[in-house]
Amino acid sequence: MVRYDLPDNAWVKSSYSPDNGGNCVEIQQTSDGLVALGDSKGRSLGAHTFAPREWQTFVAAVRDGSL
Repeated sequence: MVRYDLPDNAWVKSSYSPDNGGNCVEIQQTSDGLVALGDSKGRSLGAHTFAPREWQTFVAAVRDGSL
């Protein structure tokens, strides 16, 4: 699901994103408990949202190299 109504001041940039003005992955927890994943250079495009368990599964898959 894509959300467009997320506050700009709640985003947290990934620790893996450089500070050189490049494209940055950001996340934030929504008021209804979902995890939103967005791009700092394209906030007007909205953000994909995930249930917390879905997000945890995704992060675990990335960490173990299965994605």
